[in-house]
Amino acid sequence: MHDTYSLLVCVIVLATIFDFINGFHDTANAIATSVSTRVLSPRVAVSMAAILNLIGALTGTAVAKTVGAGLVETASVTQLTVVSALLSAIIWDLITWYFGLPTSSSHALLASILGAATATAGTEVILQKGVYKVLIGLIFSPIVGFALGFLLMLLLMWLFGRSPIAFVNSFFNRLQIVSAAYMAFSHGNNDAQKTMGIITMALISYYKLPDFHVPYWVMILCAVAMALGTALGGWRIIKTLGVRLVHMQPIHGFAAETAAATVIEIASRIGLPLSTTHIISSTIMGVGSTKRASAVRWGIARNIVVAWILTLPMCAILAWLIYRGLSLIS
Repeated sequence: MHDTYSLLVCVIVLATIFDFINGFHDTANAIATSVSTRVLSPRVAVSMAAILNLIGALTGTAVAKTVGAGLVETASVTQLTVVSALLSAIIWDLITWYFGLPTSSSHALLASILGAATATAGTEVILQKGVYKVLIGLIFSPIVGFALGFLLMLLLMWLFGRSPIAFVNSFFNRLQIVSAAYMAFSHGNNDAQKTMGIITMALISYYKLPDFHVPYWVMILCAVAMALGTALGGWRIIKTLGVRLVHMQPIHGFAAETAAATVIEIASRIGLPLSTTHIISSTIMGVGSTKRASAVRWGIARNIVVAWILTLPMCAILAWLIYRGLSLIS
């Protein structure tokens, strides 16, 4: 009863909803700095982010393979497993969006997969190599993002430290449009692939397919869903990232976006699922630290880190409970 066609359709619908919410929730990742520095108006920034998210989502499947075939044994996964994971991630995304916390939609989904799979067939179905890969990204990518943002900002300060302020602001007003586009592209590339992996996992489970291959229609579906979500935007989180975390000028926004997008692009090409939220938050803090330590509002940063830490266990437990509940009523 768990592997019916109707459940497969339910997976595809929920995955599309998750991708839409992910775009809605994570719009701030691509455009918060551009809006806060007033380089772009919110309307233009959101429109640009939606288009670049769409294009970026169609440029690869390495992360999709890690998510769909690298975390748990696909032979042990049922449609109900995937439904439970998606419901858990969606609920967590909505809760954190309501409170304006820039938590990771990506790690919410990955933790939910692990929780639902454990409820389905026990911990032995978890592929430790894939989990280690995700944990490496979780632990080290914010550190790399912070360091790269800090170093890039120091380089820019050295290059433009004696230039007139008016020239610097004018120059980086234009450059930040490029960096915001780069960030939006990389966000679509990494984040949309995770949902592609989920849908492909469900297709493999239903049709008993021998190989992991993301169908082109799945890529288009996920890309469009994320772009539409991005088009609506997530203004609560934009305020947290772009305004409350650290006060920035265009040069700071350029450094933060460029550093973050570079880390995300490299990870996407090697199949490492990262949190774009983690990366842009850490690069903003790295850039802000070049002014002085007090330039970063560490209290808000601490709240963000706490939300990151809570995401993994909370989503795993929530997915486990959802699977158990659905099993009882199905």
